[in-house]
Amino acid sequence: MSKARPTVSVYKADATAEKSGLCLPQVFQSALRPDVVRIVHTNMNKNRRQAVAVKNEAGYDTAAASWGTGRAVARIPRVPGGGTHRSGQGAFGNMCRGGGMFNPTKTWRRWHRKTNVTQKRHALAASLAASAVPALVMARGHAIDEVPELPLVISSESNKIAKTKEAVALLKALGCSAELEKVKESRKIRCGKGKARNRRYVMKKGPLVVHALTKEEATDASLAKAFRNIPGVEVAHVDRLNLLQLAPGGAFGRFCIYTEGAMKRLTKLYGTLKGGSQIKKGYTLPRSCMTNTDITRIINSNEVQSALNARKEAPKWKSCSQKKNPLKNKSVLGRLCPWATVQKRIAAKSLVKKSADEKKASKKKATKKAHKAASKAFYKALAAAHAPKVETVEEEAEE
Repeated sequence: MSKARPTVSVYKADATAEKSGLCLPQVFQSALRPDVVRIVHTNMNKNRRQAVAVKNEAGYDTAAASWGTGRAVARIPRVPGGGTHRSGQGAFGNMCRGGGMFNPTKTWRRWHRKTNVTQKRHALAASLAASAVPALVMARGHAIDEVPELPLVISSESNKIAKTKEAVALLKALGCSAELEKVKESRKIRCGKGKARNRRYVMKKGPLVVHALTKEEATDASLAKAFRNIPGVEVAHVDRLNLLQLAPGGAFGRFCIYTEGAMKRLTKLYGTLKGGSQIKKGYTLPRSCMTNTDITRIINSNEVQSALNARKEAPKWKSCSQKKNPLKNKSVLGRLCPWATVQKRIAAKSLVKKSADEKKASKKKATKKAHKAASKAFYKALAAAHAPKVETVEEEAEE
């Protein structure tokens, strides 16, 4: 990205075609943390709220009293008197028109939020780094198509600009004409009650001019006074940068124009990743958690794959581990008792209702079988009757 460049061009205030080089501060290489910026911006934005609450006597400015029981009306306190619509109406209760509020808002609510100082500085560093990325600046809505480069730096000679006319000419020479025109056309009347409370118009944010003028240099004839009257343009000192200006609405990517002195001052304010800040005690720029964000390439690399364990497969379900009921499962019953399946088949056939032809054939078969058995018995008896009589040895001995 463009924020990782080693140098940045410095454009002359009187002749913008001429330029020189300047070492880019390492704060522009900070990690882009939109989550930190959003959290810090939310907390800081709450610190300029004023306390809001209802009056403690609101809804109780009448001498109302309950009518009690026996009059077939609710026991809510009622306004006394007569002759008007108000008399007899319910009062005090939060369910009554004009009554008190339930759980009324108090002025001692926790309106302000404390934010860690280092967290604020990290958010500022991320916002400064985002101001050097053209994609983020354009995504925020700034028209920077004609701007030569980002971050845009002008020479220290611009501190002597005293007139707004000269400041506008400088911005147009730097390619900010489209941005100024966009801001000018965006001015419209605010919706709601705010237009009656000294904030009638709303307008988009334009460039933010960051300078490093001292109190003695910030006179009437200086850059700080010349730019502030241009619609949408804001001016900020580099020592007092505000996240509400660098990331309006909690979204970083503000179009910033830095002076040469402010760019050099950023090096002292935020320092380097190794040495730390020279001015902010104990502060070092945040490092990126990952230098390579290609997770797929990291996972599939030889270094990672060689250190990983082999892939574990889920255990397969074994059928033998599950006991099946032989009385319901025919295959299990066949393995335990092969003849049982034959018996079941015979029993099933015996229960089948026979047709008339089958019954006739069965009866015929039984009759034939009975005739055969009777014939066999007859011939057997006949053979026994006609057989010769043989005298045994015992009969001869008796004689």
